[in-house]
Amino acid sequence: MDAATRLWLPPLALAGCVRAVMLRDTRGQALEAAQRENYFPATPLVSLFWWAEGSSEWLATPGFSMPPPERRHAPVMFGGPFTQPTHTRNPGEISAFKLLLLPDAFIALTGVALDRHVNQVLDARDVLPADWQAWAAQMSAAPDDTARLALLQDFLVPRWQALGAQRPGHRYAAWTEALAVRAATSAAGRSLRQLERRIKAWAGLPMRELRAVSRAESAFYAVAAAEGGGGVNWAEIAAGSDYADQSHLCRETRRLTGFSPEDLRRRIATEEAFWAYRLWRD
Repeated sequence: MDAATRLWLPPLALAGCVRAVMLRDTRGQALEAAQRENYFPATPLVSLFWWAEGSSEWLATPGFSMPPPERRHAPVMFGGPFTQPTHTRNPGEISAFKLLLLPDAFIALTGVALDRHVNQVLDARDVLPADWQAWAAQMSAAPDDTARLALLQDFLVPRWQALGAQRPGHRYAAWTEALAVRAATSAAGRSLRQLERRIKAWAGLPMRELRAVSRAESAFYAVAAAEGGGGVNWAEIAAGSDYADQSHLCRETRRLTGFSPEDLRRRIATEEAFWAYRLWRD
């Protein structure tokens, strides 16, 4: 049974900028130690997260991203794109608000390059420009999630609309393809190396990594649909999600999540620690 968790999806005015907000509140839930662990997949997204209560410990788990030498905790934390999954634990009860931003939108809005922040979590005050820091402090002082969501929209909508940027769909595949088209049609130079450099500058990650996440998302939703329709055929899932074969699906799923496809499917269905996956599926 999930603790109080929910996924807030942005209005159309923030499409192509905000992917979602993940809200997690375990206060009063009396969760056991294993239920206070958290598993997150690799992601190209940029995150900002606020702690209304509690904190998180980054665990050194084989196959997962490695924690920094020193534990980091601040009222607002910044997370860059991750090429590996992450395993964390909450020492006690938490109330947390996690904003997920598309990387090219974050760069356009802040001017912060992401290539130096891949697989890192930092104090947001060491990364964000002054106006974002002031807004982040307002978010920290807000009385509840409803107020934080209102502050988020009031701050981001006018800034995003002022850019006049194209707004692709919410799924990774649509965003990835839109990014590739934009790279191919902007500025001079059309060589593959130039396109790759342009995409990495906009997203912090190379196109091959973005396409891997797109395939994984497609497979994730295909598995959810198959479970409701009588069973999962992994070979069919692989073929329908642009993998070379079932072995390719297994290798990439383990690299991006830390688990085999079947093990991940079972854990999502049965373990509290996989609440973040269930938010996107349900």
